[in-house]
Amino acid sequence: MDRQKGFTLIELVVVIVILGILSAIALPRLISLDTDARMAKMNGAMGAIKSAAALAHANAIVKGDTATTSMEGLAIDLVGGYPAATAAGIGAAAGGLADYAVNYSGTTATVSPDASHPDCYIVYTQASAPAAPSYSSNISAGNC
Repeated sequence: MDRQKGFTLIELVVVIVILGILSAIALPRLISLDTDARMAKMNGAMGAIKSAAALAHANAIVKGDTATTSMEGLAIDLVGGYPAATAAGIGAAAGGLADYAVNYSGTTATVSPDASHPDCYIVYTQASAPAAPSYSSNISAGNC
């Protein structure tokens, strides 16, 4: 007697159903990863901005110049000994922020992960004597 080898129709249907169930469970987790990635990106930007401001301030104190300082060969514009809220200030001190959507307006710099997520942001407000700069953010799963 010659037996054929292969899968029966029932076995194929069961495998397809199991794959469908697994994808229904995994898909929401994968979808939320992009939000988590944007939140992590913005938390990294917040850390970069805070450290850049602290390093520029320390550099300005050491050099004794509260108007400009130099970091990595770049001139950094300062206000009150801290980076100004400009591209030549905090933008240059924090490494350019090229991977972000940045809006410089007056005494603030607003950083978003990209143009399509404007509600997920960090605001850097430049120093005003004698206060240090301030930082605020709107980083949450609902906004990012």
